[in-house]
Amino acid sequence: MSLKLHPLIDNGLSKGDSNKSGGKLYCKCSGSKRVEVTLGDNVAFNHACGCSKCWKPENALFSVVGVVATDKVNATANKDKLEVVDKNAVILRNACKDCGVHMYGRIEQDHPFKGLDFVHAELSEENGWQEPQFAAFVSSIIETGVDPEKMDEVRSKLQGAGLTTYDCLSPALMDMIATAAAKKAGTFKAKM
Repeated sequence: MSLKLHPLIDNGLSKGDSNKSGGKLYCKCSGSKRVEVTLGDNVAFNHACGCSKCWKPENALFSVVGVVATDKVNATANKDKLEVVDKNAVILRNACKDCGVHMYGRIEQDHPFKGLDFVHAELSEENGWQEPQFAAFVSSIIETGVDPEKMDEVRSKLQGAGLTTYDCLSPALMDMIATAAAKKAGTFKAKM
C-alpha cells in the first residue's frame, strides 16, 4: 500500500499564482451552515506539516498549512460555530464545532509568529494559492502512528515532490524565531 502524504502532494504540486490576493476558506459542513473565513492575502511559507496538532484531510499523514497576517484573516460566516481546540496551545486553532476542520490558528501570547495566522488554503474553492514550499516536523508523524521504518520512504516521496524535509521548520522560519529571541534578550546586532 502506497503512503498517502496529502492530496496536494500525492496528486502533484500545482504552482501558485504570486499575484493572488486572497479568497475564502470553508469548513467541510454543507450548505449555508459552513464556516467561512476570508483571507485578504495569499498564504506565505505554505508547507507540509507532520505535527500531531494540525488538521489533516482524512487518511493524510501531513497537513498543508501556510500563514497570513492576522489582520488579513476574518471569520465572515457562521463564526459562532468556531471553538478553540486547545486553549493551552501556543497556536489557538479555531475549528468548526460540527465538522472539526481547523479554520485558522492564532497566536495571542508573546511569540515570534504573533501577528501571523495559520490557515489551510486547500479549504478554498479557488486555485492559485502558494504551493507547498517545504515539509516541516517530518519525524513527528511517528507520534501519530507511522512506523519509523517507513520514514526513509516518506522523506523520499516528499523530496521527489520537490519539498525539502526538516524535522523542525525551514531555515527562514527558524531564523525568524532566533532573531526574535535575540531581540528579546538584547543580544541582536543588525550588522556584524
